Amino acid sequence: MRRFATVAAALLLPVGLLAVNPPTASAAGEPAGSSVEASGAAATPDMLAAMRRDLGLTTTEARTRIVKDEKGSRTDAKLRRSLGASYAGGWLDAADGGLVVAVTNKRAADRAKAAGAARTTVVGRSAAQLDRVKAGLDRAARKASAAVPGWYVDVASNTVVVLARGDAAAAEAFVKASKVDKSAVRIVGTTEAPRPLYDVRGGDAYYMGGRCSVGFAVTGGFVTAGHCGTVGTATQGYNRVAQGTFQGSSFPGNDYAWVSTNSNWTPQPWVNNYAGGNVTVAGSTEAAIGAAVCRSGSTTGWHCGTIQAKNQTVNYAEGAVTGMTRTNACAEPGDSGGSWLSGQQAQGVTSGGSGNCTSGGTTYFQPVNEILSRYGLTLRTSGGGGNPPPPPTGCSGYESTYTGSLSSGGQQIQPNGSYYYSASGTHRACLDGPNSADFDLYLQKWSGSGWVQVAGAYTPSGDETLSYNGTAGYYRYQVESYSGSGSYTLGITTP
Repeated sequence: MRRFATVAAALLLPVGLLAVNPPTASAAGEPAGSSVEASGAAATPDMLAAMRRDLGLTTTEARTRIVKDEKGSRTDAKLRRSLGASYAGGWLDAADGGLVVAVTNKRAADRAKAAGAARTTVVGRSAAQLDRVKAGLDRAARKASAAVPGWYVDVASNTVVVLARGDAAAAEAFVKASKVDKSAVRIVGTTEAPRPLYDVRGGDAYYMGGRCSVGFAVTGGFVTAGHCGTVGTATQGYNRVAQGTFQGSSFPGNDYAWVSTNSNWTPQPWVNNYAGGNVTVAGSTEAAIGAAVCRSGSTTGWHCGTIQAKNQTVNYAEGAVTGMTRTNACAEPGDSGGSWLSGQQAQGVTSGGSGNCTSGGTTYFQPVNEILSRYGLTLRTSGGGGNPPPPPTGCSGYESTYTGSLSSGGQQIQPNGSYYYSASGTHRACLDGPNSADFDLYLQKWSGSGWVQVAGAYTPSGDETLSYNGTAGYYRYQVESYSGSGSYTLGITTP
């Protein structure tokens, strides 16, 4: 990775969705300048598309809905605190989105209207009373049969709903056994059959008689080491819950495999960093010899080293494996199959090695792109799946477009010398520079005291693409000429 040059540039007054003042830390330690309106304006394209599809809204209606829902939710939270024992619940009306607040007396209704509630209704039970009824059901949960898939407080009906699948007798018996006030309970028929859902994450353990580690999530499952299982081998996840089945496996000769997971498991573009968080996978661009590389595994967690050689043949007792990448990072049994990353780029899955993580050692990994190609798999990435995007051709299809011109070694900040505020989600950018130049692109985030690089794209060309899944905050792009000069176009899409 090239040395990142710090830019000391004056921040210009932002335009449109940009912040009005330079970022500063608020009293709560969060960046100042966020607002309810900003949440609607900064909604991710994926969210807006889903709202159009599932709620039948236009983009404008979806943004308006987000803003109105957040305002109503804030008012409801305030009233829950201020009305105390008189508060009986709040909800947003399906017809017009107005906040309806249930209360136990007229005085509380007047206070709710004054605070911004669109409508009020006086009911017989407070929210606290309903919560106590539900808590009684919770204490008796072990007495509920599989025909009772759940129960919840329904503030709109001022009751606690107990769900019944099929005959209501099982739900009635459960309510009786719980000894709660039956008059506060309403039994509702359902076809629900809930099941737990889990994430497939690189570096996590899975079991198949022994223990190995997940390599990378792909559409439909994950890739791992071939020596961990043969075709048809069943797997259980880190929590020992049934997970999937080996669909392809090769060892020796190669050391790769892939597991298809059942519907309880959702493949995610993440690798466990064993420090309480995840590293987001952005693609699978192969790193060069000498590059830093880190691995995640269920025995020893997160360890790093450098790539020492490629296309090594490793002669295991079971037979030779060709095409391996050699590293000086350590690993131990159980780490097999785990993830290797260079930055946010997937590199491979752990095969084997020598030594350990106490004295050090040599470890080999099977390159991931070979696995994806062999089985026709799609890597799960922060952009929603797929391998690294092709070079840009004009950077069309992005929400906003900016232009500029650089001489060799020059740098510019976009948008328009300033920054923007974003909700959490995926930032996407496309740089279309001169064919004869080498332009690079960096995404920076305001830390509260300065700008910190969080993602970069720096291939030896004038064109770059970048995708980064980040938390809410202030962001900006830096366009830099590593060599060459000329005009460029930058397309960006913000969360």
